[in-house]
Amino acid sequence: MDTIETLPIKRITKEGESSTEQVVAREILVTIFFNGQELVTLLCSPKDLNYLAIGFLVSEGLLKSKDEIKKIEVDDWLGVVRVETKENLASGSRLFAKRLIASGCGGAATFYSIDDATIPKVETRMTISADDVFDLVNKFQHNSEVYLATHGVHSAALCDGKSMLVFNEDIGRHSAVDKIFGKCLLEDISIENRLIMSSGRITSEILHKVARRGIPIIISISAPTSLGVKIANELGITLIGSVRGKKMNVYTNDWRLR
Repeated sequence: MDTIETLPIKRITKEGESSTEQVVAREILVTIFFNGQELVTLLCSPKDLNYLAIGFLVSEGLLKSKDEIKKIEVDDWLGVVRVETKENLASGSRLFAKRLIASGCGGAATFYSIDDATIPKVETRMTISADDVFDLVNKFQHNSEVYLATHGVHSAALCDGKSMLVFNEDIGRHSAVDKIFGKCLLEDISIENRLIMSSGRITSEILHKVARRGIPIIISISAPTSLGVKIANELGITLIGSVRGKKMNVYTNDWRLR
């Protein structure tokens, strides 16, 4: 399905008004079913829905490895993704925990979790130079054709410190990150000694996603929230934000920045 749509608009400037067309990002509703049970409905872009579903399940701690997956069915027309595992991993009470509206409003969701405190601290010794951060951000900002056309999507990337290895985008910053992790899991792409780059603000739920995957560094062109900074500090993650031009803010664990 196309991720953009052209719509008629009226453009008004100080010189007057005119009728023209504008490219906008498409938005759909997608419902994830996990072992036959309806889990969550997400607002997202109509692209890579298999990666989105698997990444969401991984980020929520409901799926650990590719070997657990029995079947993935994507119905683009109905906006449904069905994921079945070899064992019924949906039997735990955590699956039915109270839904939390994430900071992306209704477009993002997570679940109250009793095991967030058990997420292991990230001890990876990976480092990155300031120059490499600036270079990666420059490449990142010019990589999304949909953003450049619409200014209506977020982007995320998995990087090795020098180059982008996996790139994806979505109307939601959470879903963009989930698509990265979903693709890595399904296509056996290593995330060891890798960093995540995001166009969106770094909040607590984004930190939980990267922490569960053992990512040591997260970089954003936007700013973090106070709880995001607190969690990054506690979990040993280097959080770099507000990267613009040749300036950046290092909020936590600055020893990884050379």
